Amino acid sequence: MNPSSPIEPPSPLLQVLEIRAAGELAATLAAWPLLRLAPHGDGHPVLVLPGLGAGDTSTRLLRRYLGELGYDAHGWGLGRNLGPRPGVREAMLERFDRLHRQAGRKLSLVGWSLGGAYARALSLRRPDAVRNVITLGSPIAGDARSTRAQRFYGWASGQRAPGRSPAPPYRPVADNVPATSIYSRSDGVVAWRASLQPEGPLAENIEVVGSHVGLGVHAPVLYALADRLAQAEGRWHRFEPPRAMRTLYPRLARR
Repeated sequence: MNPSSPIEPPSPLLQVLEIRAAGELAATLAAWPLLRLAPHGDGHPVLVLPGLGAGDTSTRLLRRYLGELGYDAHGWGLGRNLGPRPGVREAMLERFDRLHRQAGRKLSLVGWSLGGAYARALSLRRPDAVRNVITLGSPIAGDARSTRAQRFYGWASGQRAPGRSPAPPYRPVADNVPATSIYSRSDGVVAWRASLQPEGPLAENIEVVGSHVGLGVHAPVLYALADRLAQAEGRWHRFEPPRAMRTLYPRLARR
């Protein structure tokens, strides 16, 4: 792929295959006792931001899981995510600041799809108060036309999707904040290349196999989340799952 070429949206076939999400949820519920054996946390607060068109109900299972592992998990509390409408950024920042004051500790941010773009933006506004940023199938490169949600985005946000960019823009994260992007090559909503970030000392990409709609309820994603959040503050390292689980993460299995 030419790095200067626009990122194309997923194929119609992958979009149809999003029906896999129901099976992914069922498999996760069956594996719940095993998932609870994942690394536990230290009680620090985690703010979970939903995807476009979704609200806190969509992240309820994810937040329940984090709560059972010892985290102080919170939804965003702003109803349905209808895109960057006037006042949304300010309301998110206000909620972030309130949670930070109440806890007296840094927050980790978990964002699903568009929620991940919000999470990265929050890290730029409050870099000294963010412990970790983890995104799930988030469009952090490319533009709205790199997704199958561009029309819904325009309707929900009241904004027209921008024209194709000759070189995909990149949504940065604060320099001192560890950032993990979890993505699937079979994502039927957001082009997988649009979820890749440049890797570095505090940045990584983790590949899973699954749908976009099921990312927040998919067992391999939940385990990776638990592992990333459990790292001691200031001692970040790349994701290395147990050998028996490496096949769940194709990029690692290909090494």
